[in-house]
Amino acid sequence: MISAVLKPGREESLRRRHPWIFSGAIEGLDGEPAGGETVAVRTSGGELAALGAFSPRSQIAVRIWSFDPSEKIEAGFLRRRLERAIKARRPEQESWGEACGRLVFSEADGLPGLVIDRYADFVVCQFLAAGAEAWRETIVTLLSEITHAAGIYERSDVEVRAKEGLEPRAGVLAGAEPPELVEVAEGELRFLVDLRRGQKTGFYLDQRDNRAIAAPYIGAGEVLDCFSNTGSFAAAALKAGAERVTCVDSSAGALELARRNVELNAIDPTRAVLEEGNVFGVLRRMRGEERRFDAVVLDPPRFADSRARLEAAMRGYKDINLQALKVLRSGGILVTFSCSHHMSSELLRMTLAYAAADAGREVQILRCLHQAADHPVALNFPESEYLKGFLCRVW
Repeated sequence: MISAVLKPGREESLRRRHPWIFSGAIEGLDGEPAGGETVAVRTSGGELAALGAFSPRSQIAVRIWSFDPSEKIEAGFLRRRLERAIKARRPEQESWGEACGRLVFSEADGLPGLVIDRYADFVVCQFLAAGAEAWRETIVTLLSEITHAAGIYERSDVEVRAKEGLEPRAGVLAGAEPPELVEVAEGELRFLVDLRRGQKTGFYLDQRDNRAIAAPYIGAGEVLDCFSNTGSFAAAALKAGAERVTCVDSSAGALELARRNVELNAIDPTRAVLEEGNVFGVLRRMRGEERRFDAVVLDPPRFADSRARLEAAMRGYKDINLQALKVLRSGGILVTFSCSHHMSSELLRMTLAYAAADAGREVQILRCLHQAADHPVALNFPESEYLKGFLCRVW
């Protein structure tokens, strides 16, 4: 096995069991490993410390499979990791049926670069790193045996693959091709999911717990759902009793699916107003028109995809929260999120405080919000904590 030897003094992350080795921490290789090939990670003193997948194109040169050097990275290892992750989700996903949820959350489940979600009888995979890509066929075979899914579909059509030197790819991997839309259940709610073109693997599964938490608070009066996508927060609010929800999104296709999701939940479609447009511009226009709402939901896309863009992202988060605060009635509810791991809860709280000061509003945090339980946060991998938010009362 080829070894990647670390520079002196660069072993600290290994001691903390962080699963990434950056290229700048490597003194040298005693061979030329192919992309995704398993390499031994050794300290500067020669001690064998871990086994990982090598990526010649990425700044993350090695993603750790195991900190146990006696492990063999082969099909049996992958089966054990897959079975452990899927079994751990059983409390959240009682039966296969029509439920949906995350089965594997990459590094947080000890399977770096691999994301696996389920939507009723279908499984959707993303192979995001060279190691996961190298074991793609084996993983698909194992998934077929473990899940007995009707079909396994790939959504590796994401920009992050370019950093690994991998081309985007999507399509059927095994079994049946999914229908145009897959119907899934989330508690008492039902949603239509587009596995081929929907965001992420088709749906924002990570917001499941937050929809349930927010519904009693936003299920009254008039609600503004910004970056509404396919209307999951809107449907939750309307089902909980909101009089009307205005959904704002830049995608006409997402808004059409939001309309269908409202109808699917036996909700009067006239209670959902769909508006296509840029949320920043729409909020400013609504403020000028003196529109007011009893609740506002802000679930924007990731503003910071690197630490270098964090300052600009903070300005964006402040601006959008400022505009939302100015269209809220006194006593109203603000549900606001960031999905960038570079934006910590503390930074989001500080940014919201600046927005509240500029808006002249008093804001109370009622609940701190996080990604759903099937997106666990690994203590040795803080990057797995990416979604954070606050449910606030505004005066």
